[in-house]
Amino acid sequence: MAAPDPKLSGLRPNGVAVPTADDASSQALSEALRSSFVLVRLLIIALLIGFVFSCVFQVKQNEVAVILRFGGPVGRTPSEQVLGPGLHWALPYPIDEIVKIPQGESRIIRSTTSWYLQSDAEAAAGQPPEELDRLTPGRDAHVITADGNILHVRALLRYRLSDPVAYTFNFSNPTSLLVNCLNNAVHWAAVRTTADDALYKDIPGFQTAVRTRVAQLIEQIHLGVTIDQVEVRTEAPQFVKKSFIRVTEAEQDRNKRKNEAEGEGQKVTLEAVGEAARILDMARSASNSLVQGLAGEAQLFQDQVAEYRRSPHLVRERLRLATIERVFTNSADKWFLPSGATELRLNLSREPEGPTKK
Repeated sequence: MAAPDPKLSGLRPNGVAVPTADDASSQALSEALRSSFVLVRLLIIALLIGFVFSCVFQVKQNEVAVILRFGGPVGRTPSEQVLGPGLHWALPYPIDEIVKIPQGESRIIRSTTSWYLQSDAEAAAGQPPEELDRLTPGRDAHVITADGNILHVRALLRYRLSDPVAYTFNFSNPTSLLVNCLNNAVHWAAVRTTADDALYKDIPGFQTAVRTRVAQLIEQIHLGVTIDQVEVRTEAPQFVKKSFIRVTEAEQDRNKRKNEAEGEGQKVTLEAVGEAARILDMARSASNSLVQGLAGEAQLFQDQVAEYRRSPHLVRERLRLATIERVFTNSADKWFLPSGATELRLNLSREPEGPTKK
């Protein structure tokens, strides 16, 4: 049998080309490659979409964010560097680093160099530590006041961030720095205040001095915080606390007695002033009456001058009789002695006159 012609192996008997096994494998490979390319494109698109969405981050309502690109804030001005609440976009790490900073919440720090040693349980319960007869170095911190006394002072500072970028990136440990500022303010105010003022007499003034000093230090170093409240608590050392209390009670008793004495003195003074005013008014009234009476009598005598000049004896007699009448107005018995009489006899044992019978 003759061998088939290789040129006619891919043809049908009627001369139509018939696909060989090599052509089918090539076609399958081509279709597989096309499907792979589609999958690769879809995968690339998915990766791009995932990359884009992975670069989107959200800033909550109570915080702000700063994007650090290769360690430096993105933005030319502080307002551009700080991102507010909402959705934002940044390149993936390590190109960009997102730093979120709580914003608006009140933070609290306490002084650490002027209070006696106290455990957390004692502080929570408000209980003082074990009472000792002296201060223990390294255990009991304190301040020295302007009059050379020793006090324990604890200050509490509530603050908020006003410049998150400066607070977070300008200082390696801003919280410790703020605590040091508060400690400095406590000692600064103590050496300018007496123990009595800090303990009893002028606590608000001492607290104001601490707040003023803290605000001054924060402004100097541009820490980027705003002070909400400063609370200051002062106590005498435990081993002399009772003596301080006794002195305070004695001073309060002295002030009480002093106030009572001042009140009584004011009362007596007011009564004396009132009595003096009353006496002066009576004196003025009596003086006016006397002056008016004398003026009337003077006028009466002045009116009788002409008659006296005409008949002095008659005027004297009339004045004498008028005087006798005024003197004996309320007298039941009246006796008149003639001008030449030298003896007067009175019946002192006579019976009183009774009512006249009809």
